[in-house]
Amino acid sequence: MKSSGRLHSHGLLARWVMPKRIAIFGGSFNPPGSHHAAIATRLGQVFDEVRVIPCGPRPDKPVTDSVPPVYRAALADIVFGGLPNVVVDLSDFEQETFTRNHELQTRFETQGEVWHVVGGDLVAGGARGESQIQKTWQRGEELWQRACFAVLQRPGFTVEAADLPPHAEVIELVVEGSSTLIREHLSRGKCVGGLVPPRAEAYLARYGLYRAPVPGNWARGTLEDAKFFLQADASNPKVSELSCSLDGRHVAAEHADFISVVGGDGAMLRSIREHWRARRPFFGINAGHLGFLLNAPEQVNANAFPPSDVIFRQMPMLFLEFEDEQGQRLTAHGFNDAWLERATSQSAWLEVTVNDVLRIPKLVSDGALVATAAGSTAYARSMGAAPLLADTPAWLLVGSNVLEPAHWRSALLSPDTTVTIRSLDPKRRPLQAYVDGLSMGRVVALHARLSRAAAAELVFCASHDMAEKIAAIQFGA
Repeated sequence: MKSSGRLHSHGLLARWVMPKRIAIFGGSFNPPGSHHAAIATRLGQVFDEVRVIPCGPRPDKPVTDSVPPVYRAALADIVFGGLPNVVVDLSDFEQETFTRNHELQTRFETQGEVWHVVGGDLVAGGARGESQIQKTWQRGEELWQRACFAVLQRPGFTVEAADLPPHAEVIELVVEGSSTLIREHLSRGKCVGGLVPPRAEAYLARYGLYRAPVPGNWARGTLEDAKFFLQADASNPKVSELSCSLDGRHVAAEHADFISVVGGDGAMLRSIREHWRARRPFFGINAGHLGFLLNAPEQVNANAFPPSDVIFRQMPMLFLEFEDEQGQRLTAHGFNDAWLERATSQSAWLEVTVNDVLRIPKLVSDGALVATAAGSTAYARSMGAAPLLADTPAWLLVGSNVLEPAHWRSALLSPDTTVTIRSLDPKRRPLQAYVDGLSMGRVVALHARLSRAAAAELVFCASHDMAEKIAAIQFGA
């Protein structure tokens, strides 16, 4: 099939620009394996961009719900992240949906020439109008006639030329493997080395995925002999002193097994914001004040580095949607908290809705904040909320200097709660928004919930006692 290009003129010169070829590689990837990575790598050699799109819940495949989406999202980033020309799209996880191919065609066709990646089995019978695409896909016959298909031909399966859609390209592969086989191995406690990349194998083992009915959110393990990427502010004398013993032993980020952050909680938040999609654990060494997200220097220095006895904690992040004054929506993720505050001397007038139920018709305050359990020790605590242990299955909604309702200060929220905070008077009482201290500009509303796809792994020395830190601030120690 020949692609149609566009003629771009520049003075007396003109050049023919071919549209970007975008391969849509969707699937359950439950879990993704080395064979999926090999397919994506091959597609990246043929197409300008490969969009890997793991699907959300599917009514025809109940097994896709066997592991919570946040773990599948992490595995997708681990397996596909960093492959040339490959982009991992987690939107189906975040929106808890299954986007059909005709919807993906509409979404991406303004960006280039869309190619749907399918297995050869899906086009079998196409000459008779009996392929799975034609018979079972929504608007399958329409896509068959007008869309482009990259047909994967695996060993042992022959794709008949007569069965191909009108616009198709066959891509031969020499790759074996299946998610079903990986799940079977894991459920029986068998090794999956070779079936999945090493980092994915370690992650699967760490949280008992596809073995226990409910995966854990923490695990005891080791960083001994692991390679690390160092993030430290050399201009800070205390940071420089703590990190100097690590100099010469760290590697580039793409080769690291974990990220070592030397600084305060702010440094950790910046590192998480920059690197969470790499899905590498974060090990912090405190050179700041409280350092709730980091390890105390004396704990780290008591043993060899990297430490051999650690606790991995996978902590949820916030999924946030802001509405600006022009009606546009901006999405973001936060690890600690997000808040709205008054942008002028006028107090904020806010409407608070929880799970589509109006809970506070008029909140008169300096603003309002939502915080994860990990972030409850930061601004949420300074606003009067009780701090939570980082692995508490809850998050917080907190008011700042509340005038009305007179006795309301904060609310404890369950993990599946959705909160909307909206300005009642955006023109006279404008709001400014922040995520983990980063300004998002003027907004009129915030929609917040715990993310279904975003999480960060923090690592602590086994001797680290977060409960003791929480107790110390609660009892004024």
